[in-house]
Amino acid sequence: MHMVVCGALVVNDAVLLAHRSPARRAYPDLWDLPGGHVEAGESARQALARELREEVGVEIVAESSSRVGDLWAGSGEDAVHVGVWHVGAWLGSPANRAPDEHDDVAWVGLSELGGLPLVHHGLPALLRSLTRPPPSRLTEKVA
Repeated sequence: MHMVVCGALVVNDAVLLAHRSPARRAYPDLWDLPGGHVEAGESARQALARELREEVGVEIVAESSSRVGDLWAGSGEDAVHVGVWHVGAWLGSPANRAPDEHDDVAWVGLSELGGLPLVHHGLPALLRSLTRPPPSRLTEKVA
């Protein structure tokens, strides 16, 4: 089984997606979160940081990422386990740094994901939790 990680960079209820080149062998001409394979000796978080740096040119701020869930694709030798992460903070401006893999990157409204041709059909439901407002904080009155 292949282990893959991908990162959801979210700003104002829009997520950064990468469009896989139509020339790609696996999942051509579909939208997906930026990410890639976990290499030998890497943790999932290390692979996520490396892949986001390579593909979209951002550095994850330490400990700002959290796992949202998992997706699976394929079967047998081609089976893929995808760990989906929310990246809460990063340095740099996301851009397509891997034009051999992606022919475009775009910010897409989380509510619009269901209408796009996606690699993983379960992605919109998985990312839905990222649109919820944060819980309200109780504050103590100081006299």
